[in-house]
Amino acid sequence: MKYSQSLGFIAALIAIGSCFMPWVIIEQNALTITGFDTTGTRFGKPGLFILYTCSIAAVLFLIPKIWSKRINVFIAAFAVCWAIRNYLIITACYGGECPKKQAGLFILLAATILVMMMALLPKMQVNNEKPQS
Repeated sequence: MKYSQSLGFIAALIAIGSCFMPWVIIEQNALTITGFDTTGTRFGKPGLFILYTCSIAAVLFLIPKIWSKRINVFIAAFAVCWAIRNYLIITACYGGECPKKQAGLFILLAATILVMMMALLPKMQVNNEKPQS
């Protein structure tokens, strides 16, 4: 794909930005959970790993070497898995109360899936010359 590296870079930045948006709202305790602010819960900072993996992926999208494209597939897979893990854990119902899902969590999932797709479609130069015999 012609623009796969640019789209992957932008998607990685969007995934990082979505960590600052609200992911869920727990109404009973009046809590708004983001990737970095989980005050009142035991979730830790789930956006921190997304920040690391997507930052590395964004840098690897800019490097036009084959080794960077191969490593980027590995890093992007970790980002997608962590985003799915966050979705499953943070949106789980506890004690009969289900949190309200917000746009930030869905943007995170979409952006990390797009990062993975663009990592699987690297822009590579193809040499069409015939081998000498």
